[in-house]
Amino acid sequence: MIADRYRARADAFELKVANVRADQWDNPSPCAKWTARGVVDHVIDMHGVMLGQQIPRTDDPLTDFREARRRVQEALESDRATSEVTTPAGPMTLESHIDQVVSDDLVLHGWDLARATGQDETIPAQDVERLWATATAVAPELMERFRTPGAFGPGIEVYGPEVDVPEDAPLQDRLLGYVGRDPVSKSF
Repeated sequence: MIADRYRARADAFELKVANVRADQWDNPSPCAKWTARGVVDHVIDMHGVMLGQQIPRTDDPLTDFREARRRVQEALESDRATSEVTTPAGPMTLESHIDQVVSDDLVLHGWDLARATGQDETIPAQDVERLWATATAVAPELMERFRTPGAFGPGIEVYGPEVDVPEDAPLQDRLLGYVGRDPVSKSF
């Protein structure tokens, strides 16, 4: 179920946010231009985009993420979940859009946050397999748009340029390379 998948991923992301030390928030992340705080800010912003409302902010990223996830979980458990929304990939239900964007973002940006702050970077195998299948099924024309900064609006970057990863590398590394992250390099 979509709400259960979102909840499990939000739990994992929240734990990573909770484990960021005060002196790590300005650490660079694998996402060019973003610090560890920038990764969390982006995730919170995307929760708001899914709901069509801004998430109120405090000075505490953990508090802000908890509010963002509360609002998304509330939407997933309401009648709104099955309402149709317009997306770059075409019309779909709100719950499907949350599942394909925000929920998947929690996994990938969870890795970004872990990399930036020295936490465990392991992505659950079922998430790796699901995201790999989803990403590699995207039509080439749409993938090109996903890799083009600003194609979906100012400042929006879905995937970076593909990073070469050996074909025999673990699937997590191949997934990360495919979506524009270097799974090997620790330098930023």
